[in-house]
Amino acid sequence: METESRVEQFVYLSFPPAVPGEEYSSTQSLIETGVMDSMGVLVMVTWLEEEFGIIVDDEDVIPENMDSIANLAGYVDRKLAEMSVAG
Repeated sequence: METESRVEQFVYLSFPPAVPGEEYSSTQSLIETGVMDSMGVLVMVTWLEEEFGIIVDDEDVIPENMDSIANLAGYVDRKLAEMSVAG
């Protein structure tokens, strides 16, 4: 849950809701709802790499990994687990 909290905090800071006080659902599509556009995805990828020390491969930049707070957190947790097994 810590990963999801960190991702959520970054989403709110970098892509604040259009309506103050509005909240994002952890499963809400950030792309389909217009919260993040293609530039936002690049900002997110850069932040994930810096914040968590992972490398986001080009083939990983897909909705299943990048489209919601929950998907982003799950992706990061999987990458961190892969690194701990490999490392």
